[in-house]
Amino acid sequence: MKKISGYILKYWYAYAFAIFCMIASIALDMLAPQITKRIIDDVIGEGNLSILTGLLLTILFIGIGRCVFGYFKELIFDCVSSKISVHIRRNLFHHIQTLSVSYFDRTNTGELMSRVKDDVDRIWNGIGYVGMLVIEVVIHTSIVLWCMYHTSPQLFIIPVIAMPLVGFFAIVMEHKLNKVYEDISEETAELNTVAQENLAGVRTVKAFAREKFEIGKFLSHNKRYYDLNMQQSRLLIKYQPLFQFITKLLPIVVIIYGGFLVIEEQITLGTLSAFAEYCTNIVWPMEMLGWLSNDFASAIASNRKIRKIYDVKPEITERPNPVILKEVHGSVEFDHVSLTLSDKEILKDISFSLPAGKTLGIMGATGTGKTSIVNLLQRFYDVTEGRILLDGTDIRDLTLKQLRRSIAPVMQDVFLFSDTIHENVSLGSRGSIPEAEIADALAGAQARDFIEQMEDRYDTIIGERGVGLSGGQKQRISIARAFAKHAPILVMDDSTSALDMETEHQIQETLTGMTNITKIIIAHRISAVRHADEIIILKDGQIAERGTHESLLAGKGMYYETYLAQYGDYLSRPESYTLSAASAEL
Repeated sequence: MKKISGYILKYWYAYAFAIFCMIASIALDMLAPQITKRIIDDVIGEGNLSILTGLLLTILFIGIGRCVFGYFKELIFDCVSSKISVHIRRNLFHHIQTLSVSYFDRTNTGELMSRVKDDVDRIWNGIGYVGMLVIEVVIHTSIVLWCMYHTSPQLFIIPVIAMPLVGFFAIVMEHKLNKVYEDISEETAELNTVAQENLAGVRTVKAFAREKFEIGKFLSHNKRYYDLNMQQSRLLIKYQPLFQFITKLLPIVVIIYGGFLVIEEQITLGTLSAFAEYCTNIVWPMEMLGWLSNDFASAIASNRKIRKIYDVKPEITERPNPVILKEVHGSVEFDHVSLTLSDKEILKDISFSLPAGKTLGIMGATGTGKTSIVNLLQRFYDVTEGRILLDGTDIRDLTLKQLRRSIAPVMQDVFLFSDTIHENVSLGSRGSIPEAEIADALAGAQARDFIEQMEDRYDTIIGERGVGLSGGQKQRISIARAFAKHAPILVMDDSTSALDMETEHQIQETLTGMTNITKIIIAHRISAVRHADEIIILKDGQIAERGTHESLLAGKGMYYETYLAQYGDYLSRPESYTLSAASAEL
C-alpha cells in the first residue's frame, strides 16, 4: 500500500504554496494587534493624528490580503485532497479486484463498501479541511506565541501555562476516541452488510414473511451503532467543557493581570490591548483541538482499516515469467486433480482429457464438486494436488488474463448488471463486439424474440441483478453473453435449469452447431449432456462413472438410475419404447 505521505509528497509543490498562503494570511493577522497598539498609544494617547490614515489603510490592506491568501489556501487544500482521495479509492478498488475469490468468500460486501466509501471519505477529510486546520493551528499558535513574547514577556507566562493543559486533555481525549472510532468503523460495516443483504433479498424476506425478524436484526445493529456514537459524544461532552473553560478564562486572567501592569506603568494600555487581541487569536486554536482530535482520530482509524485490506495478498498469482500462448485451441486436461478448502476435501483424483472442439458432460448430485471443476479451470482456486493443462500447458504457467479470456462461462448463479441488455451481453465491450454478433448471440440463446418485444429492445435497462426478468430470461441473456465472447472454451454450469424443454432443445441445437468450440456442460438433466463426447458422473468429489450416453445406459449404474428417474414415465407406458429407441428420441 502506498502510504498517505506518499500521496501528499506527490503534490508537495501545491501543499507548499498553500502553506505559504497560510503563513502569509496568519502573518497579516498578527499585524492587526500592532496597529491597534499604535492607534491607542500614539494616536489616542499622544494625539499623533498624522499617522492615523496610514494605519487605517494598513488595516484595509491586511483585510484584503487575508481574504486573498485565505482563498488560495482553502482552494488548494480542497483540490489536492480531492485528487488524493480519488487516487486512494481507485488504488484500493484496484487492489480489491486483484484479490482471490477465497477472500470474498470470507469477507462481507458491506464491509468492503464501508472501506471504499466511508473510510476513504474520512481520510479525505483528514488530509483536506481537517489537515489544513491542524497545520494552521500549529503555525498560528507558534506565531502568536512569538508575538506575545515580544509584546509582553510578563503576560506571556499566562498562555504558556494554559496551553499545555489544553494539549494534555486533547491527547487523552484522542487516545480514548481512537478505540471508539475503530468500533464505529466496524459497526458501520456490519450495518451496511445487514442493510445490503436485506435489500438485495427483499423478495425472499417478503416470501417467508421475515420482515419482523429482519427489522429486529437491523435494529440490534442500529442500537449498537447508536451506543458507540453516544460513547463518542460522552467523551466529547466530558472534555469539551474543559477546553472552553480554559480558553474563556485565559483572556480574563490576561486583562486582570495586564491591568495591574498598566497601573504599575510596566506596560502601556496599547500593549495590553494588543496582547488581549493575541489572546483572542490563540483561543480559537485551543478550542479547535478537541474537534480536530476527534476528526483526525477518525481518519487514522479509517486508514488503519484500509491498510488491513492492503495487507491481504492474492492467493492466486502469476509466475514471474508466464507463458503466453500464440493461439488457444481449447484442449483441457485434468491430471489427478484434488482440491481441499478449509480442511474439507472437495475433489479427489479427478482426471479427464478433453480435446479441442469436443464436449464433456458432468453430472452428479448437489455438492459433489461439479462447479468446483469450473472454478479450478478459471483459477479462482488452485489445485491442492495434480495439475490442469490448457493446450498442454499448466494453467498456473499462463497469465490470468489469457486463461480467463479463453473461457466463456455461464454460471449457475446468474448475475446481470444494472445496465442495458446490450451492455450485459457485451459486458462493457461496446464497440469491440459488432452489433450483428450481439444479435446472433441473443438469437442463439433464444432471447431475441422476447427482447424485441420490449419497448427499448436492446437498450432496455435491467434492474439490479436482473429484477423484472424471469429466471429463464436471465439465463438466456447470460448464455448470450457467453456466446458473444467467442472464447475457445464454453462452460455451461447448470445454465438451462430454468428453461422449458423446447427452449432448452433449441439451445442444444445451437451448441451442437458449435463444432470448433470446446464445451464443458454441467447439468442435472440427461437431455443437456447426452450428446457429449464423454460424460463423467461425480460422487463425493470423485469420478464414479464415465463414458458416452449409450455406454452409461448399458452399464445400468448411477447414470441409468438418473435416466429412469427423469424418463421413467415414458418407459412405463403400455406402448413403451425400447430403451434404445426412447433414448434416441431424447
